Amino acid sequence: MARPRHTVLGVLGLSGLIVLTGCFGPPAPGPTNSSAAPSPTVSSASPSTTASPTTSATTTSATPTTPAGTSAAPTTPAAMPPSSAPASPPPTQEPAPTGLPEQVGPLTVYYVAVGDNGVSGPKIGCGDSLVATTTAPVRFTDQVGPSVGTLLANKKRDVGLSGLINVLYQSNLTYLGGELDGSTISIWLSGQFMLGGVCDIPRAKAQLEYTAMAASGATSAQVFVNGRPIDEVLSLK
Repeated sequence: MARPRHTVLGVLGLSGLIVLTGCFGPPAPGPTNSSAAPSPTVSSASPSTTASPTTSATTTSATPTTPAGTSAAPTTPAAMPPSSAPASPPPTQEPAPTGLPEQVGPLTVYYVAVGDNGVSGPKIGCGDSLVATTTAPVRFTDQVGPSVGTLLANKKRDVGLSGLINVLYQSNLTYLGGELDGSTISIWLSGQFMLGGVCDIPRAKAQLEYTAMAASGATSAQVFVNGRPIDEVLSLK
């Protein structure tokens, strides 16, 4: 019979239509790497990245961010270690000049020839004379201080066997300083006089003045004792 054959053919045609319909259905979703923007850290198309979630976490935290309000680390290079070379010593300061050259020579000290009446030297006081004596060579720069100091340090009345005397031998005097102003030498002493009588006053004054003048080359002298002129001090004796 013709009907059954058509039925079989119809069934076959229907089946083919169903198969063709399944082939042209809605497309399957495409891979994520073609339908979305790529991720900055990891690609979803890579099987190894998708299979290992720890890789994604490590990649994302690899670049630390600086917290707000915190200054970035300085870029200044580390300080260089100190040099092992020794520092240069400071230049040696030269001593200030004293103004007078150092010399070596004898000192001139004056003593008294009692009753000589100016025969052996300048006449002073009670008919006496001043006589210059010299010491052994000594080293000095300012000759006034050593000369007056030598006179004041002599604590003997008689000057050897010369017949000269030192009327200052009992006095307690110390040389403080001297100053040359033109042709006048001024010296300053401290302490006290201890003299044997009225005639010792001009003798003591002359010994000090002439010794200072010989040392400085001056032609006149002024002596101050405890800040007072020697005439004022000796007038009380």
